[in-house]
Amino acid sequence: MRLNTKSRYAVMALADMASLRAIGPISLRDISLRQGISLQYLEQIFLKLKQHNIVKSIRGSNGGYILSKHPNNLKLSEIFLALNESVKTIGCERDSKKGCNGRSAKCITHNLWDELDLHINDFFENKKLEDLITN
Repeated sequence: MRLNTKSRYAVMALADMASLRAIGPISLRDISLRQGISLQYLEQIFLKLKQHNIVKSIRGSNGGYILSKHPNNLKLSEIFLALNESVKTIGCERDSKKGCNGRSAKCITHNLWDELDLHINDFFENKKLEDLITN
């Protein structure tokens, strides 16, 4: 199980912004240079984050992006949702009548992976962006 690169980079970029939020709007170019993330990739990520009101863009010579919420009110799970991503440890849908791997029954380890899935997603639901910059 692994988080998608898009999710990891989004969290890195937003944590960068959160740690510097007092200085005002931050350019993607600056984030790109500090975090070593491709500017073009950040542009794709921030388009989705903007559409889901995670960030706002500010135009002008001192423009850039700002967070739409205080970092203490932004859950990591919201970021993943904005990117249409989730952390899954099971191959089947939790409420599906079909079993694992398209079979008629759940696999023998289904409950183990399902429980892990719940713990992981609960962790991200309870972890705020602020937590990343205060540690």
